Order: sequence, then C-alpha cells, then structure tokens
Amino acid sequence: GSDAGPELARAEVVRRLREREEPITLFGETDNMAFRRLRKLEIIEPEINRGLRNDFQEAMNNVDKAYLQELLKYQGKDGDSKDVHLEQAELTMEDLLELSKSLAKDKDNIEGRCKLVMQFVELILQIWGKKLNSRPDAEKISVMGKKDAATYNQTRSYLKPLTKRLRKRTLPEDILECLVEIVEHCLERNYVGANDAYLTMAIGNAPWPIGVTMVGIHARTGREKIFSKHVAHVLNDETQRKYIQGLKRLITKCQVYYATVPSRCVEY
Repeated sequence: GSDAGPELARAEVVRRLREREEPITLFGETDNMAFRRLRKLEIIEPEINRGLRNDFQEAMNNVDKAYLQELLKYQGKDGDSKDVHLEQAELTMEDLLELSKSLAKDKDNIEGRCKLVMQFVELILQIWGKKLNSRPDAEKISVMGKKDAATYNQTRSYLKPLTKRLRKRTLPEDILECLVEIVEHCLERNYVGANDAYLTMAIGNAPWPIGVTMVGIHARTGREKIFSKHVAHVLNDETQRKYIQGLKRLITKCQVYYATVPSRCVEY
C-alpha cells in the first residue's frame, strides 16, 4: 500500500531492524514485507532505546576521538611513521638495582631517589615502545594496534609532569617516598607489594578510622611519615591523578617484561 511511504533500500532496512535488535528476515518474508514490518515497528515504537544507546555510543566515540587525536598529535610529528616515539633510558635494569642498593645505605639522598624513579619510568617506557615498534605493520595499523600505540602515547604524556618534577626535584616528599617504594618493589619483582604501595599513594589512609594505619604486617620505615601526611590529596589533583594512572600502567607492564612467580603478581 501507499500508506507505507517510499520503500527504503534493503541495506537501510537491515540497518534499522538491527538497531532495534529485530530479525532482519523472517521465514518466507520478501524484502518488501520486511520493509513493511519495519514501518509498523517504527510507528508503534518510534524511539526504541535510542537515548540510552546514543549516550553510550557518544561516550565511546569521544574516547575514540580522544585516542585518535592523541595518536595523530604524536604521529603527525613523524610524518608517515607507524612507530611510536622511544624514550632514551640511560640506565639498564641492572644499573637500577645497583642504584637501589646504594640508596638503601644512604636514605637522605634525594637526588639519587629522584633519579631512581625517573630512570625506572624511562626504562619501562623504552621497553614498551620497542615492543610496539617491533610489531608487524599490519598489526600496527589495525584498530587494536592503534589503540595500543595510543595507550602508550597517552601514558607518556601522563608521566611527563612527573619526570619534569623529578628532574627539578620539586616532588612532595611523601609522594617521592611512595614512588621509591613502588619502584623498589618492582625491582625486586614483588608486584603485590608494588600494587599495595600504589594504593597507599592513590587512596592514602583518609577513609580509615584513626588508628588503622598499620595495614601491612611489617611496618616499613617511612610509613608513619606517609600516613601522617594523608596522601589521599593525590586524587584531588588532575595532573597527579594522571601520572599515578600512568604509573599503574608501568607496574602492569613491568610485571609482563620482568616476570616472576604467580604469588608475587597481581591479576590485571
């Protein structure tokens, strides 16, 4: 009948039926019948789940857009390169272990501690970048491949303010204390310990009633100092929140590159 309006292209009918999670063809149905069925549905329920789906879709698109802008920003600089920018780490894992040992004897060496954290960040980023660059081209240009590169680039940009502060030695003492602890645990391949120290830094003891400051079995020196300063302020500062998020990704990567027994790993 004429009441159905001009008939839509089959592809458009299929798309709209799928959007409504309706079967695209019923048994024995012609294209014209499917079109009429769609029309009837559209008249009975004009706005099916539209709002909900669109909000979600929009959120996803925004994430993708942000990722892509991040990607293009970094990739644009290198012209047509599919490779990510590599960090230049000065120290190897062995060097970091040596430095960590010497710092254990010299607790007040702020410069050395800043160097330890900074070089750890650069080393893990360098390994991660090299792994991304050694992938086959087909993988690099796949959607998943681009997302991996974008995550790396995003993590790098998140950690920039941290390395800057470490270089200038302007990081608050309580945060440096936590970062050194995280790095030391990673160097010992104790990722459970690193994760606990990360949580201490990210959440602090603000949610706890006074008195429950000894969360671990063994009290670590410096813990009292950390707790006395209420590290939870970290989550109130956008820049700090970002570099702490970046650091969390590095702990995860370190666990992959420097594997250990499962009991000292964190599920991710």
